[in-house]
Amino acid sequence: MKLPYCEPYKIKTVETIRQSTRQEREVWIRNASYNLFNLRSEQVFIDLLTDSGTGAMSDKQWGGIMTGDESYAGASSYYRLKEAIRDITGFEYFLPTHQGRAAENVLFSVLIKEGDVIPGNAHFDTTKGHIEFRKAKAVDCTVAYARDIKVIDPFKGNADLERLEQVLQETPREKVGCIVMTVTNNTAGGQPVSMANLRGVRELADRYGVMVVMDSARFAENAYFIKTREEGYSGKSIREIVREMFSYADVMTMSSKKDAIVNMGGFIAMKDNELFRKATTFNIMFEGYITYGGMSGRDMNALAQGLQEGTEFDYLQARISQVTRLGEKIHTAGIPVQIPIGGHAVFIDAVRFFPHIPASEFPAQRLAVEIYLEGGIRGTEIGTLLADRDPVTRENRYPELELVRLAIPRRVYTDNHMDYVVATVQNVWERRYQVRRGLAIRWEAPIMRHFTVELDLLG
Repeated sequence: MKLPYCEPYKIKTVETIRQSTRQEREVWIRNASYNLFNLRSEQVFIDLLTDSGTGAMSDKQWGGIMTGDESYAGASSYYRLKEAIRDITGFEYFLPTHQGRAAENVLFSVLIKEGDVIPGNAHFDTTKGHIEFRKAKAVDCTVAYARDIKVIDPFKGNADLERLEQVLQETPREKVGCIVMTVTNNTAGGQPVSMANLRGVRELADRYGVMVVMDSARFAENAYFIKTREEGYSGKSIREIVREMFSYADVMTMSSKKDAIVNMGGFIAMKDNELFRKATTFNIMFEGYITYGGMSGRDMNALAQGLQEGTEFDYLQARISQVTRLGEKIHTAGIPVQIPIGGHAVFIDAVRFFPHIPASEFPAQRLAVEIYLEGGIRGTEIGTLLADRDPVTRENRYPELELVRLAIPRRVYTDNHMDYVVATVQNVWERRYQVRRGLAIRWEAPIMRHFTVELDLLG
């Protein structure tokens, strides 16, 4: 008998969570204006809003917390983190930031100007927000089949190289700020990017003289998929694969709250000293001095250790297997999800779940609300709300995928929790036609509205 996967760790500390009643949840979500970001954490039973900063740190990471060097400049914790980044990624220069969107803010302040075009494989919300805030344009060049949840392809996060080259041909070189490759591709459903595709993007970038930025929040999970799915990589270690991945990039931005398994932190890493010098000015302005940049020494210690742990094959196998198990159980129940199952989350197709609710009524948000009402589970909408309005016309943008993301925190929940999630989603599926209408916006922010939007239930 083949032995099943099991977690390569044991549990030392537990945190009590309370299971609320539906009546309580009805009041709480109404008071939250049907925006799950507005809920208090104690009003949530299983929190799958995000896998960002919600993981459980290890004993060695907590040990690093106790030995952090809090010197303002030149702290030993900085040099420990610098060595870990160089060892794992190959990048010589780096700047610490307090999280990934801060890394984008610093880097894009150097690279992007008004009128620029930024192609890539589906920029995520903060990335697109920083681009559009600078009055530049993000162009999605993800492969077309990523938008068909029924297509089974091992690398649905890939960039369409023909589409990317078309954008590069049609745009004056001085107007292409950079190419952004997101690994894994969150918007497409946590789907990985192949090494061959990264290599192809690099070749196009060299041909057209464009810089490649890798949005690397889940780079280790991407490397796991390359190892297990791409020909020629099964015999390579995760870190060997990671080194090759980053060899095709000029710069990386990192939200360390994902694959580095910390609660706060991020960084920019790069090859070019001149770019580093330019970025230091903005890092000092926005974040802090270049050897702490918005992070405490203790957090840099935890991050350095987390990078080591997050690139271990056994850990990645257990982590991704849990996500896969959840997704396959939901899919087996006949519920439409993006397949193959992605690395960090299960993405439910809200259009097929609620085919009678028009996109203008935000069916993915309504589904996320119903899942919360049913079982106290908090997910998040990856659809029309997140797509935001066109910055010129101010009309809603309607993406081809209208999804609810159930993002699994690292080393936090057991498979019993995942079985509870399956049962909750199944219960909503069985009564899906009783949900007749969606939601309407009462108030929204001018950019990245999904975080703070206020909604009304239509019925």
